[in-house]
Amino acid sequence: MMKAIHQTLDAAILKPEMTETEVIGALNTCLKYEPATVCVRPCDIALAQDHCRDSTTGVCVVLGFPHGDQLSASKADEAHRYCAMGVDEIDMVVNFGWVLSGRWNAVHADIIAVTAAAKPTQTPVKVIFESCFLNQQQIEKLTEVCIAAEANFVKTSTGFNGSGATEEAVEAMVRIANGRIAVKASGGIRDVAMARRYLELGASRLGVGFGSVAALCSGKGQSQEAY
Repeated sequence: MMKAIHQTLDAAILKPEMTETEVIGALNTCLKYEPATVCVRPCDIALAQDHCRDSTTGVCVVLGFPHGDQLSASKADEAHRYCAMGVDEIDMVVNFGWVLSGRWNAVHADIIAVTAAAKPTQTPVKVIFESCFLNQQQIEKLTEVCIAAEANFVKTSTGFNGSGATEEAVEAMVRIANGRIAVKASGGIRDVAMARRYLELGASRLGVGFGSVAALCSGKGQSQEAY
């Protein structure tokens, strides 16, 4: 049985220009609909935890966002710090320049630096591909690498680069995952029909902008949120 849409949503509150007042407003808006998580900037972890404390919504934080080109040691340090703060989930950006270069050993080491750091606290790690830059063969290979590196999810996009999720990318991820890793479609999901389509394809989590949560959960209209 398919989950209710609100239970699949990671509501992104990630715009770099947001003030603290705007973040609080976004958190309050999202929490009315009880999404699976709110996905926040590292500087907003404590703020989000405070607002989510008495809810069923977890706090997810982005890591290496949005370009993924930090040193692997820096990513590991981020993961240690976020886990120590008690985040519920981590969404890390892969070094997609290395993916495009075919540096698969380096990609694996980059991911495992984060999953190893998260393992002691059993904090789930999602790996963001930025799939708009990758061909199908690269998406398939990267899914296998994420499985080998013991990530918990593969995720299409940051929502800040390119076109976001596509059916072709999600289908490739789901096919290669074959139940070994979960799939998150993210970027450009702004109406219920699109959300349900990705869930039908086999995604179990949807990354959406906070401005899209009300439209998706109420089933009324289409959000104009840019994420």
